Amino acid sequence: MTNTMAIYATFTVYLVLMLVIGYYAYRVTANSSDYFLGGRSLGPWPAALSAGASDMSGWLLLGLPGYAFASGMEAIWLAAGLLLGTWLNWLVTAKRLRTYSIIANDALTLPEFFANRFQDSSRLLQVISAFFILLFFLFYTSSGLVAGGKLFETVFGLDYTYAVIVGTICVVSYTLFGGFLAVSWTDLVQGLLMAAALVIVPVTVMQLDGGASAVIDTLRATNPELLSIFNDVKGEPLSWIAIVSLAAWGLGYFGQPHILARFQATRSNADIPTARRIAVTWSGLSMAGALLVGLTGLVYVNAHMAGNIADGEKIFMVLVNAVFHPVVAGILLAAILAAIMSTADSQLLVSSSALAEDFYKQLFRREASQNEIVMVGRLAVLGLSFVALILALNPDSSVLGLVSYAWAGFGAAFGPVLLLSLYWSRMNRNGALAGIIVGAITVVVWKQLSGGIFELYEIVPGVLFSTLATVVVSLLSVEPSETVQEQHKLMLRSL
Repeated sequence: MTNTMAIYATFTVYLVLMLVIGYYAYRVTANSSDYFLGGRSLGPWPAALSAGASDMSGWLLLGLPGYAFASGMEAIWLAAGLLLGTWLNWLVTAKRLRTYSIIANDALTLPEFFANRFQDSSRLLQVISAFFILLFFLFYTSSGLVAGGKLFETVFGLDYTYAVIVGTICVVSYTLFGGFLAVSWTDLVQGLLMAAALVIVPVTVMQLDGGASAVIDTLRATNPELLSIFNDVKGEPLSWIAIVSLAAWGLGYFGQPHILARFQATRSNADIPTARRIAVTWSGLSMAGALLVGLTGLVYVNAHMAGNIADGEKIFMVLVNAVFHPVVAGILLAAILAAIMSTADSQLLVSSSALAEDFYKQLFRREASQNEIVMVGRLAVLGLSFVALILALNPDSSVLGLVSYAWAGFGAAFGPVLLLSLYWSRMNRNGALAGIIVGAITVVVWKQLSGGIFELYEIVPGVLFSTLATVVVSLLSVEPSETVQEQHKLMLRSL
């Protein structure tokens, strides 16, 4: 069996396994609650690993190793910010959001939660929220398809356009039918595979190059700045803007709809502390492995390939193909496909729920049946994946670049509004609407500017201005009704 055939066989087995899980989930999906939120039945392991796997996406095996490959240990600021954000999100958001979304008329989506939380009879808050979810998820989903294109292009030598199309078909195939349960159960498998791959690859490469100490010595001899967290690779000190921009990625967690959906879907509040520990452990292990892939990859490429690699985001694939037996390589490369699928499927599902529950049902068919909503959701998966595919067809797209824009958009538009809605009883509908709009627009506008303070990652001003807008507008407008305030008190008593 040739190397390519062995990898083909491994990929085929992996995809068949995902489809089997998707088919089983399809058999037990009876209504829109099952399709969009899994009937709130996730235990701590699937909840934690599904949240982590859907969070990290292809950038964990492509973008982060590529950044470490190019920049060295300064990438630790990014990883540390994300790890802290993961822990805080589970700590301060998970239990309250799960409880409050049930009390708020069993809200299935984030826009529906906002509308029910503030009893917005106009449903303007729900529709505006859904609009920004669709906008930013198109960029986020396309980043996963770009990663898939790079995977199939590198491994099988496919033309980039055909590679992106193949990756899209893989993702859509089981998301379309199985819904949230298929996504969550496959994420459990995919999350374990991703973590294993990110540990196995750098450890194996280090052993080939003489162990950890030898790798460190080689990096120091190549460029001592690669081992510094305060200087860039040119030896120049990192500015406060650079450090804050990297660490501020952690702010994004509080507004990511696909991660927040896992909190809502957890079967009980008692499972959340266990899920938090699992999620933080998995995230820490995976990100440490991703950093090591980039650093050991730099040593390996310089020693064995004369430093020749066109795209640093492909370093994981380069190492796997160079070091491992084709069958093992197929399993490890399937981890990239797992990372891509575990995020893109979640994003497509959240986007389709926004379109079906928050647009279609609210604006066109208030009386739509459960089966009709599920059907619209499935059609939305097809339509949205096609638009994301069009965006992903540019072969020069950066996985990390696309993710950073969408991550900032969600973090700024929804993060402050969600946290304040869970903790501040004085907040009202107008404040929530102002916070979402100001946060999203700040990210879009800031992204277009450059130089000086505008080099700061757009999530920072977005979160700041969104928070100010929410607080100021809430205080300047009428207090929430007694019914809304009683609902907030009931949430607190239910924790």
